[in-house]
Amino acid sequence: MIAVFSGTGNSMAVALRLASLLGDEVAVMPDARLDADDRIIWVFPVYSWGVPPVVVDYIRGVSAGEMSRCDHYAVMTCGDDTGHTDRMWRREIRRAGGRARGVWSVQMPNTYVLMKGFDVDSAGLERAKLAAMPDRVEAIAAAIKSSPDETDVVKGSFATIKTGVIYPWFKRHAMSPKPFHALESCVGCGQCARQCPLGNITMQGGRPAWGDRCALCLRCYHLCPRHSVAYGKATDGKGQYRSLLKIFDR
Repeated sequence: MIAVFSGTGNSMAVALRLASLLGDEVAVMPDARLDADDRIIWVFPVYSWGVPPVVVDYIRGVSAGEMSRCDHYAVMTCGDDTGHTDRMWRREIRRAGGRARGVWSVQMPNTYVLMKGFDVDSAGLERAKLAAMPDRVEAIAAAIKSSPDETDVVKGSFATIKTGVIYPWFKRHAMSPKPFHALESCVGCGQCARQCPLGNITMQGGRPAWGDRCALCLRCYHLCPRHSVAYGKATDGKGQYRSLLKIFDR
């Protein structure tokens, strides 16, 4: 079984390709029901060099009995590097009673745009990352078949600081949904509300309103056909990543 959380399609594309190569079923977090006796492959994006809180909460909510039945693997998507996200994931799996096995990373187009200096990749870099993904995932699928205890990730520089210091700060201070709002160009199409993976967006008077249950996945921002979703002023002048969003129409 493949348990996936995906905001803008990167992790979902990897999960679907793994499923086709391994013959596994895909279950989407946070509503996934785990039903596996051999292995679970966790697929998720790296959040500020750590495991997304929505994934951590999901793992902690699974019973020890369910976790202990399986070997657990992780495939993490990242724009550039992962820090020590692999260690964080292994720790959560072990605390939940599971057997943490191999961990891999797949570089995919950048989608985080909520801070100064962060934007989507250039068109050329985006194409290059997407073109490299199938071969990388095929190699990971081959490795999973041999059930290794290996770590094959791009940690990057200052991994300890990124995961040990920046991630906790990010989680505490940079994940509030309060700055989200719709610009005047919003036409009230409701796509953001329909596609929110946590059901956090409602339409009120023809305009989207954000609640408190937000994964900060940025699906709402990137899928808006009018580029009308904003996060304070942090998204002013920032681009959108739309290449894989159509995957959620499946």
